[in-house]
Amino acid sequence: MRPWRLRRTASVEPPADVAELLNQDGAKVATRARTYLLDGKQVLAATSYLPADLVAGTRILDEDTGPGGIYARLADLGHGPAHFREDIVSRMPTKAEAERLQVAPGTPVFVVTRTAVTEAGDPVEVNVMTLDAGSYVLRYDFDA
Repeated sequence: MRPWRLRRTASVEPPADVAELLNQDGAKVATRARTYLLDGKQVLAATSYLPADLVAGTRILDEDTGPGGIYARLADLGHGPAHFREDIVSRMPTKAEAERLQVAPGTPVFVVTRTAVTEAGDPVEVNVMTLDAGSYVLRYDFDA
């Protein structure tokens, strides 16, 4: 059994901050909303936002995107991600987030917003992930 469930794919008007990151002001975008499980418990809810005109009619909108996932499918289209930026915020969950992630009262969440851009600098995905902070360690390695 895979460790995630696809909740839905849709065409939506994105939140303003996502629209700005994707350079999609006023345009609808395609989404893939997923829930990730650890020992049967939902620990992460993720929604990927992608330019609708780029991914229309592709496997990116299918439940099974194939080997390598959506990044491999973007590469197949000639728009593979070459750089990622993550913004991380820690906060208390909304009521809906607390219910979805089944977090204990007082447990914060991490909200990770990852922007994927091509070699040319074009944004091709914004992934907004809400993580149960009690279930994750965020670790980053850097070269000086």
